[in-house]
Amino acid sequence: MVLKLYGSRWSPNAKRVAMVLREKEVPFEAIEVDMLHSEAEYLKHQPFGEVPYIDDDGFILYESRAICRYICKKYPNRGTSLVPTALKDYALFEQAASMECWNFDVHVSVAVLESVIKPALGKPMNKTNYMHAVQRLNARLEVYDEILSRQRYLCGNEISLVDLFHIPNAVELEEAGCDVLHHRPNLSRWWKELLVRKSWKNVASRIESYRV
Repeated sequence: MVLKLYGSRWSPNAKRVAMVLREKEVPFEAIEVDMLHSEAEYLKHQPFGEVPYIDDDGFILYESRAICRYICKKYPNRGTSLVPTALKDYALFEQAASMECWNFDVHVSVAVLESVIKPALGKPMNKTNYMHAVQRLNARLEVYDEILSRQRYLCGNEISLVDLFHIPNAVELEEAGCDVLHHRPNLSRWWKELLVRKSWKNVASRIESYRV
């Protein structure tokens, strides 16, 4: 049974999973979900009414980062190796994963909410919230640039899930006119390299439908 990805073409989190599935060369069926009208049947599988979740031959899993880790654990020898196995390398991976959540995505998500999601829903943007989020993000990116001055990627010299996790939300922020990822040389080099990965270009080119 082919893995099913329940999500939305507009969801950064669904795009994150689709991108990792392509990196790992795992066949899947993408099923479009109406994010504004989650039905009771959907809530049985994703109790928060959000996207995405996967159905892997009856095994249901939600939360995009957990899904990506599961895919890498299940298919360690397929496609790109995205999670290191040596103890200290894995510890550095988890350190960078926490950094992505609490020093990057937490601020990008607020900025995207104000600059992308609210306008799309016809709601007013809170410019103060947006500016504060971008300022906090910009301060953290100074640390990112220093880390990337010493290594190619955030965990070392091999790409990992952590690098890929950054892409979908940050692209939305960038498309809304925020260019903070281009202000520092090492950060900019890293970001440009991520954007040309085949897996992301495939996802980005299929905005009309995120099906394979």
